[in-house]
Amino acid sequence: MTLPPTVTERAFARLAELEAAPKALRVAVEGGGCSGFQYEITLDEPKEDDLVLEGQGQKVVVDTVSLPFLENATIDFADELIGARFVVNNPNATSSCGCGISFSM
Repeated sequence: MTLPPTVTERAFARLAELEAAPKALRVAVEGGGCSGFQYEITLDEPKEDDLVLEGQGQKVVVDTVSLPFLENATIDFADELIGARFVVNNPNATSSCGCGISFSM
């Protein structure tokens, strides 16, 4: 059984602050980056075949191609000294680069 990614309350809260509705936060996986795959995080309209994760009146969407790469991952928001950003904590990644955007499986 494939476990979908989860979204933290902190990520939904930050998305609500952006007043992104009716757009959703799209989390996708693409080939590239220094480790083989990279996360693409954008604001986008939900599409018909997307997995839609909802909370606090906000939506996070994942396309069907990216879904296997994000199995059991957690989508969060981090506010650190180096900056604030949405992050993906992915238990499937065997390694990642220092910036956390690129990973390998």
